[in-house]
Amino acid sequence: AVDETEMLQKLYSLLEAKGFEARMEGVALLLALCKSNPKLIATNIVQIFDYFVLRISDTHKRVKQMALDVLAEIITILKDALNPVIIRVVEGIVKNLNSKDSGVHAA
Repeated sequence: AVDETEMLQKLYSLLEAKGFEARMEGVALLLALCKSNPKLIATNIVQIFDYFVLRISDTHKRVKQMALDVLAEIITILKDALNPVIIRVVEGIVKNLNSKDSGVHAA
């Protein structure tokens, strides 16, 4: 349980980091954790998405695009576990529908 707590703290700090590279690393870590330990992510979904939803509308377009791409994979992995956060996820996606950036819009 200590390892899981430490991993979640690392995830949170990366997702809210100042540098965009660290935020991208956090998005990649979230995907890796979804694949390796979906139960951990599902159990902590609300707290995790407090941080992750911010990356869906990140000011840096590479972070935003990566977060949207990762979200598509996360949805297939977590499915019903996303129910508590689905409204916030949809709100984050909708904000990107009007994006002028073709990569962000496509994601």
